[in-house]
Amino acid sequence: MKSFGTEIRAAVGSTIVLAVVCCGAYPLLVTGVTRTLFRDKADGSLIKDASGKIVGSALLGQTFTGEKYFHPRPSAAGANGYDAASSSGTNLGPTSQKLNEQIKDRVAAYRTTNGLAADQAVPADAVTASGSGLDPHISPANAGLQAARVAKARNLPVERVRDLMQIHTDQPDLGILGDAGVHVLKLNLALDDLPR
Repeated sequence: MKSFGTEIRAAVGSTIVLAVVCCGAYPLLVTGVTRTLFRDKADGSLIKDASGKIVGSALLGQTFTGEKYFHPRPSAAGANGYDAASSSGTNLGPTSQKLNEQIKDRVAAYRTTNGLAADQAVPADAVTASGSGLDPHISPANAGLQAARVAKARNLPVERVRDLMQIHTDQPDLGILGDAGVHVLKLNLALDDLPR
């Protein structure tokens, strides 16, 4: 029969070995592999502007206002939206009067901002928040309706703006998973980088 001291030594030894492996060796191995093979993703998929300054992440949306920028979809994350520490949807259901009023107001504002007719259909992503509130993409239909406003504000041909939209449209994974989406931050940075 083993003594109490032998049992304690075995338990303490096992704890030390597991602590070294699980809290030291394994995290170092995983970090080393990801930093070597997936450096951009391991660093947070950061996006830099033309001067090299970090301006955001490819994984997180940002608020853009003003006529010369494409606007993202609404965000319910945090008081002002796009707060990664408060990622969430609105939790308002389809029968919610508050949600219906928000959508009605957003539709009217979207049509006014983009110079659309009063009966112009508005894409759902233009007036509803995503589940995370941090989606960096908008639908090609949403971007297409904003293109004329952006082109006019920047004094560009609308075809040039649409070409940039195509360049910054992410296609579905493997061609079938998900929908195509226009990356708002990348597109707005590309517009800002155009020669004046």
